[in-house]
Amino acid sequence: DSLQGETGGGLDPCGILQTSIILPADGRVEIVFMLGDAEDTDKARHLITHYRTADLDQVLHDVENKWAAVCRSIQVKTPDRGMDILLNGWLLYQTLSSRVLARAGFYQASGAYGFRDQLQDGMALVISCPDLVHDHLLRAASRQFVEGDVQHWWLPQTGAGVRTHISDDRAWLAYCVAHYVTVSGDKAILDQDVGFLEAPALPLTEHDSFMVPSISAATASLFEHCARALDHSLSVGRHGLPLMGTGDWNDGMNRVGEHGQGESVWLGWFLHAALTAFIPLAEARGELVRVAQWKAHLVALAKALEGAWDGDWYLRAYFDDGTPLGSHTGSECQIDAISQSWSVLSGVASPERAAHAMHSVLQRLVKHEDHLILLLTPPFDKTQPDPGYIRGYPPGIRENGGQYTHGALWTVMAIATLGDGNLAHALFKGLNPIQHSLTTERALRYKLEPYVVAADIYSEPPYTGRGGWSWYTGSAGWMQRVGTENILGINIQGNALLINPCIPEYWSEFEVTLLWRNTRYIITVRNPDQVSRGVKRITMDNIPIHTTNSVTMKDDNLEHTIEVILG
Repeated sequence: DSLQGETGGGLDPCGILQTSIILPADGRVEIVFMLGDAEDTDKARHLITHYRTADLDQVLHDVENKWAAVCRSIQVKTPDRGMDILLNGWLLYQTLSSRVLARAGFYQASGAYGFRDQLQDGMALVISCPDLVHDHLLRAASRQFVEGDVQHWWLPQTGAGVRTHISDDRAWLAYCVAHYVTVSGDKAILDQDVGFLEAPALPLTEHDSFMVPSISAATASLFEHCARALDHSLSVGRHGLPLMGTGDWNDGMNRVGEHGQGESVWLGWFLHAALTAFIPLAEARGELVRVAQWKAHLVALAKALEGAWDGDWYLRAYFDDGTPLGSHTGSECQIDAISQSWSVLSGVASPERAAHAMHSVLQRLVKHEDHLILLLTPPFDKTQPDPGYIRGYPPGIRENGGQYTHGALWTVMAIATLGDGNLAHALFKGLNPIQHSLTTERALRYKLEPYVVAADIYSEPPYTGRGGWSWYTGSAGWMQRVGTENILGINIQGNALLINPCIPEYWSEFEVTLLWRNTRYIITVRNPDQVSRGVKRITMDNIPIHTTNSVTMKDDNLEHTIEVILG
């Protein structure tokens, strides 16, 4: 049937390209269709003219090389073939293509930047795409208001976005900048001058305001942007914990602190981690007054966080009226995973309590038979106080008691941090999307691609094991980091390569090829004593290294071999 030729808003676009060929026996014909877009007709014609005369084989070769530079920046060979497949390019491809460049995927097609979203994605890309991460840190800082808070998300074409009372965005700026500086060694970025936004203050009675803010005449260094964001995060409630506002990573808990009194236990752990990571940068710049204030806040915060112990795990939050969230005394959301995992990852919790909290996670939130790690349990349904729109999801769907893979990976990080390589790898393997499609029965239940990470997986019958949405999820970047940094133990700090694996005891060895700047490092880790962690000795180019787990790298355009013996 011919097309109607109608165009306009609300209509489904359709285009047809057609050609005729005559293919002789044993013949071969190559057909190239061109699809593109441009700002106007003249630029579109220029693109057509250019590519009609271009060497298309070379164009394809250039594209392949560009992606190879990213996806092959680290290559691993372990006893787990499924792990290798994901870490050898797929996760980085998903992160860069869907999250950073397109900012779109199935069920998510706005093209907007989320303030905390692409900051986190960049943490997985510092080694492979440092320039891209550098530019986005400055871009994100430019979406900060002069008061210190930020646009929760914004559209790059117009600058339109939302100002909110969501509390964790500000801490992510400092946390991710500190990570970038640590890994890349680029301290000069802290002196880059960045502007601010201006807009009417958001009243406490409003959750958010969608607008196009104006550009302030004021500018400041990236360091000052981070510092101002941290300063803006120091307010606490009656329990001495950070104010939750209308969300704290879990946007669906938007009514827990909507009146300005609710507090977040998770944000307490995370803010502690952000301040701890950023304080050395402030000390190096002589910001002694701020450093003293931040260190005093760390001490008070650590004490307040231990006050949130519920007997077998840490609370998740307190409502505006002081009602605890994430307590065994409640009938819904008795335990939330991210409060437990970040008690470990922050390094501030009592070691005994942190280990006990993770044991509770394993008992209550890990469903080994379904390869799921739940975000919280039991799901929200009817009880009061109302936590927010998270309760609008049916029980077991998305953040409401399903597997929210982003948070599940923090659980794996925490287990690896505690040193259990057998369990860390088993949980990581369970999260691998390949596992959900190994049989026809699993694939029909999962209903998503086996080569990209799903944002969420449902946990309640009759949809247990059904994937939610794929492609557009920060889980891909975190999974890359968990696999390479926490399990395989490959971490870079400037020109230092830190090697501290946490692997299954039964792994005899694994290999990592790392392209660092212009130099290739081939790292072989052997495990003759069948341990999970602990470096016995390291040699580089057959020369013993006298530090326990650190190698000084040099960018000399050569290839170097590193052998690590665990024990």
